Amino acid sequence: MATTKKAPVKAKKAPKAKADTYAIIATGGKQYLVSEGMKLRVEKMLGGYKVGDAVTFEDVLLTGKGESVEIGAPNVAGAKVSAEITAIAKADKVTVIKYKAKSRYFKKRGHRQPYFEVKIGKVA
Repeated sequence: MATTKKAPVKAKKAPKAKADTYAIIATGGKQYLVSEGMKLRVEKMLGGYKVGDAVTFEDVLLTGKGESVEIGAPNVAGAKVSAEITAIAKADKVTVIKYKAKSRYFKKRGHRQPYFEVKIGKVA
């Protein structure tokens, strides 16, 4: 029998921020690595927001510039990330089907998750 060698599995690296200044923000129960000029889809936020409105993310967990990194406990004091809403839309439809054989049970539901697309302005 011949044995085959498996290729080693490479670990995925975290995405690098394009700009020199970056931050990790928390919004909508998720965390995002952001940098200036980046476009990002986030969960819909409460409030009467419209396209073109300015948004400030104050839950900044980490900031960095080059090699220097500041980690918050839990948030970095005085750090804010400003952004502008570029689009308010819904994601593609997700279809959910519940089915039980031989019992005439069939339910079909669809869901479209609303989101905000924001363009990160300044990381301060």
